[in-house]
Amino acid sequence: MSPDSIRDEVTTLEADTLAWDKQGGLLPAVVQDARTLQVLMLGYMDRAALAATLFDGRVTFFSRSKGRLWTKGESSGHVLELVGIETDCDRDTLLVRAIPHGPTCHLQRASCFPEAPSDFLGELDALVARRERERPVGSYTTSLFEGGVRRCAQKVGEEGVETALAAVAQDDAALVGEAADLVFHLMVTLRARGLSLEDVRSELKRRHSR
Repeated sequence: MSPDSIRDEVTTLEADTLAWDKQGGLLPAVVQDARTLQVLMLGYMDRAALAATLFDGRVTFFSRSKGRLWTKGESSGHVLELVGIETDCDRDTLLVRAIPHGPTCHLQRASCFPEAPSDFLGELDALVARRERERPVGSYTTSLFEGGVRRCAQKVGEEGVETALAAVAQDDAALVGEAADLVFHLMVTLRARGLSLEDVRSELKRRHSR
């Protein structure tokens, strides 16, 4: 199940059991990009903000400066699409996994923490998804999608052979380069079939848990 197409089921939080009284009815909510795992921002939720977030799937906070509920992106359009929420062991902090639609930071940065680590493969997969939707003229990735699944699959086959040959007959730099080409074209092929890197991760996790 891809977070680009459908939200995961949100963990049942049992709101009445959360530690609302510790901070005057507010819980810190750390927002994490569901695809790249980068920490995006910190906000605060009261009961109403949590309920609004769960109801419509757009992350909503209680703004202490405005003194009201505030849905991220209500002015800019850069909303946070909810994927999941969980609480920590003390039930006094929330971890919100979301898909950002545009920069999260008001300084037009992806994250309010510009040096926060992220998963580059997740970023690349998100870029491939945008290329598939927008099909910008002149993009190599667009040309692959326009060629259809067969063209994408052909490139995976070619890059797979070149990677195998590099493994037995070339130096490390050549192997790494060919492997990078293979991974990229595999991402494109998955996306051409309506799948994503997240689907591969999920399958690997399923196998690991056996």
